[in-house]
Parts: sequence; structure tokens; C-alpha cells
Amino acid sequence: MSNAANAPIRSASPTESASRLVAVIDIGATNVRMAIAEIDSANRVRILDTLSKPISLGKDTFALQRIRKTSIEECVRVLITYRRIIQEYGITRADRIRVVATSAVREATNRLAFIDRVFIATGFEVDAMDEAEVNRVTYMGVQPLIQMNPALIASKTLVVEIGSGSTEILVVRGGNVLFSNTYRLGSLRLIEQLDKFNTPQGQQRAIIETQIHRFVDMIHEQIDSDTRLEMVAIGGDIRFAASNLLDQEEISGLAKLSRESLAAFSKSLNSKTDDEIVKKYGLMFQDAETIGPAVQGYLMLAERLGCDVLHVASTNLRDGLLNDLAMKDVWTAEFRNQIIRSAINLGRKFAFDEKHARHVAMHSRTLFAELQNEHQLDQRMELLLYLAALLYEIGLFINVHSNHKHAMYLIRNSEMFGLSRKDLLLVSLVARYHRRSSPQPDHEGYATLDRIDRVAVAKMAAILRLAIAMDETRTQRVVEIQCLKEGDRFIIQASGVQDLSLEQLTLRQIGNLFEEVFGMNVLLRAAHR
Repeated sequence: MSNAANAPIRSASPTESASRLVAVIDIGATNVRMAIAEIDSANRVRILDTLSKPISLGKDTFALQRIRKTSIEECVRVLITYRRIIQEYGITRADRIRVVATSAVREATNRLAFIDRVFIATGFEVDAMDEAEVNRVTYMGVQPLIQMNPALIASKTLVVEIGSGSTEILVVRGGNVLFSNTYRLGSLRLIEQLDKFNTPQGQQRAIIETQIHRFVDMIHEQIDSDTRLEMVAIGGDIRFAASNLLDQEEISGLAKLSRESLAAFSKSLNSKTDDEIVKKYGLMFQDAETIGPAVQGYLMLAERLGCDVLHVASTNLRDGLLNDLAMKDVWTAEFRNQIIRSAINLGRKFAFDEKHARHVAMHSRTLFAELQNEHQLDQRMELLLYLAALLYEIGLFINVHSNHKHAMYLIRNSEMFGLSRKDLLLVSLVARYHRRSSPQPDHEGYATLDRIDRVAVAKMAAILRLAIAMDETRTQRVVEIQCLKEGDRFIIQASGVQDLSLEQLTLRQIGNLFEEVFGMNVLLRAAHR
């Protein structure tokens, strides 16, 4: 292995240049793709180079549930090549390189061995993205295109990507995400399952069509399609179809592709063997065998939803990753609002006291800001605390007894747009510790966290308890609070309320965690005019 391949990735330096070069790598089921881009001082992204190399990870995972050693080494060789190219561009900082993997790696039983092997060989840290993270990045990539189209802004829009291993669905209206989900429907997954059971060649197309029908019906039932939908299709297969059916100038941004022309193209693909598709269109064999089922999936979904036109987006997963890097992984105000709306919808599902929950969340945000010097947590944690404050009581839907544990279970096993499984775990643990005992090393979920996250959970739970005490009467009478620190005392002054005896009693009962974590006693008193 060359010295270039083994050169260390440097940590970030304090200085930032006006523009920066970045690289993103997407390890998929059939290809490893890389994009190199320049991000200017206004966070605009300009693609400089793109590469794609075929691999066979999906064939292994979807048939064997694990990645074979030969496939791992095949992928490593590609990544070593990409590493050299990245260094030729002068990109060496770890915060300017992101390497992700999707379903083929995520679902493999030996994914940790795969990730470790890649790190040893290249220094790349592979992020096996979960479904929620893929949906978030997909949204980041496609939302700018939707915002540029007045017709899509005004309508309810289904964003769909049929990949090799899974299908991602987003339903968006007016910039708000109404629904998101991931389905285990993928073009390569279907083919490998048929091969695994030695399905005769003559029956394969009929079985694939039946499977797609089943998933299309499931999607149709879940997205509440009472109102007319527009359909935005993303992914390499549908872009390939558009490039063969439209003029070059028509396929940038959001191209309009008629369902009628897509149906004719799908029929043409289904009449050809994989070898004939390779010869006619110049595709790699891995792409030739999946293009037919994928295009058929888009077509059948459009037919089921009554969409005469498909808007084909030029964006892809790497565009979303580059937008993430451009924003330096900071959640924008719009995106934070999307997550909060998703949490409120979850709370309504379990009949939470919305006025009380919103009031507690407001106080948790104020206390978080007032205690910034003490807790040293970032704004991402502030949002997770806010979500925990909204949802800490949903366990009452199951039972009053142990409702804190029920809340943890419901949050951890629910979907909130934009939150990864780890984010959901942190929110659920903060909600779980809103009462009773302090976090313990043997508690479920808490024991799996590293020290940084364990400390963050304890800090957020301690703040949440103070916020809950501020609305013990459930009348939202404590509106404005001011905080100050006097020696080892943290004093909260409430304006406009003279009798705070109930809030003070609650604070004495649940304020022990705050004292344990921050080393300060808490005092609540009325603010003097």
C-alpha cells in the first residue's frame, strides 16, 4: 500500500479559508460513488469531480445477510483509489471528508468488521446511515429544487427514491414534511431474493411485479392520498430513464417526464435481457440488472397515485451530504421546526397535554440558555432537550404507573423525522429521567452510551426537572423567569406570580439531580418589582 493511502487525516485547524474543498463518498449496494466539491464563503456548492465504481456488496447482504471477504477487499481497493484522488485535491482534514454506507452495509451481520477493515486500510470512518438519517439527507438535497417550483410548493408532493436495497418516501407540503418512511423494497434486493430461492427465469418478472404491487399498495395506504399528489422521483435509475427520453436541456433541476413515455420505456426494458441492455445503453452489468425493476416501481407508483407527470430530480444522496457539509452539520431553523412538528404529532398521537408540554419545553429552552456556561452543550442537544420536554408525559397513555419508563419506550420505538436512532435514544432517556431515580450504569439504553453522551443526558434531565416544576399547577402561570448564580446557589426568579409554594415544593422533591450534576442548590422565588 502506498504512503499516500496511509497518510493520516488531520484534525481541523482554528483558521477557516474563504472557500474549502470537500469530498463525500457513498458506499451503496452496487456502486461506490464519490463527489468532490468546492464550498464558497456563502456556503454555495460547486461540484468539481464525480466518480463511480461498481461493487457487489448488495448481492452478498441481500442473499447471505453478510458481506463476503472478497467483496470487502473489492470495496477497500476502490476506497484506496478514492483516497489518493482526495489527497491529490489537497483535502486532508477529517471534517471535510464524509464517507457513508446505506442498506447493504447497515443490514450486514458483519458490518462492524467491514467498517473496521475500511478504517485500517484507508483511515476513513464509515457512517452506516440509518433510515432516518437517509431521509434527512434526502430532504436536504431535494428541498431546494422543490422550493424553486411554485406548483410543487402549493401542492402535496411525494418524494420517492427506489434504490437497490430500499425505497425512501417523503411527503412534503408547503415546505413541511408530513410523512417519511423507508421500505425494504429495492431492485437488487428483489433480484437476489429470487435467485436465492432458484426462481425460474420465466417466472421472475411476474413475481417482481407482484412484489412491487404489494409495496405500492402499502405506500398508498400510509400516505393519506385523499388529495391530489405531485410526484418527485430521485435516484440514478429514474435519471437514466429521463436522459433517454428527454433532451439534454430538459433534464437539469426538475425534469418533467410523462407517465406514458415512462411506460413505453419500461416495456422496452422488460423485453430485453440484461446483456441486451448492457449492449444497447452501455451500462455496467450491475446497473443493467436493476434498471428494469426500478423503473417499473416508479411507473406503478405513479399509476397508483394517479400522477400523469413525474418530476425527475437531478439531485442524489451525495448532494444532500454536500449540503450538510456546507452547513457544517448545523441544523437550520427550518429543519429544527420540521423535527419539532414531528414530535408534536407524536405527542398528539398519545393524547399528551399539549399546552403543558409546550410550556415546559419553553422553560427548558430558557434554562438551557441560562446554564450554558455550566453545561457546555451544543445547540443540537438543546433541541433534543426541547423534544424530551414535549414528550416526557406520553407514557401516561399506557399507564400512570412507571409512566417515565413507558415514555422512554414509546419515544425510542417511534419515528421522528430527522432524528437518528441515537438521537431518539438520547431524547427517550432524558424523558425517562424526568422523575424518580438518577441515571444508573445498569439502566437499559443508558449503559450503551459513551461518557460524553451519559453526561449530556444527566445534564439535560436535570434541566428538564426544573422546567417541569415551573408548571406544576398546569396553568402556565409562570411565564417569565430570570436566572442568576450566587455562590453555590442557582436562583430562578418568576415574574408576575406571588405564591410559588407548589412549584417550590416540587422543586425540592425533584431538584436533587440538578444538585448532583451541577453542584448547585436551586432556589425559586418571586421576582420583586
